[in-house]
Amino acid sequence: ERASAPDVESMEEAEEKAKILAEAAALKKSAAAYMHPEVGVKTTDPTLFGRNYFNRYSAPETDEDEFADERAEILAEAAALKKSAVAYMHPEVGVCSEDATLFGRNYFERASAPDVESMEEAKERAKILAEAAALKQLASDYMHPEVGV
Repeated sequence: ERASAPDVESMEEAEEKAKILAEAAALKKSAAAYMHPEVGVKTTDPTLFGRNYFNRYSAPETDEDEFADERAEILAEAAALKKSAVAYMHPEVGVCSEDATLFGRNYFERASAPDVESMEEAKERAKILAEAAALKQLASDYMHPEVGV
């Protein structure tokens, strides 16, 4: 064995080296596919085009009734929250309603209806207004002494 001769690999080392290079090539291919999703997947194997219509992943899952009801309730609540958030964030849109019951009026207990006074309150009110008129007259007489009595 001469010193300048290249090292000869054993069969095990050669197999290990080939395995490492194959893994590195697979990792490079995987990284390229990850970094460039626009390329897509290319295949020509005819067995890859068969479909299982019963257990395929794209088939809609069948849920139990209680899960379906709960999902529908959650989705309805989410839609109501979204509608509320949009109404809060955009007050310029306004409120639209077409329900006929919203336009009815209660003429007896509405906020703008005048309060009905009792007889005692009406007498007290008249007394206070008479005193206020007398005070106004007294102040006017005091401010204008040139007007005779």
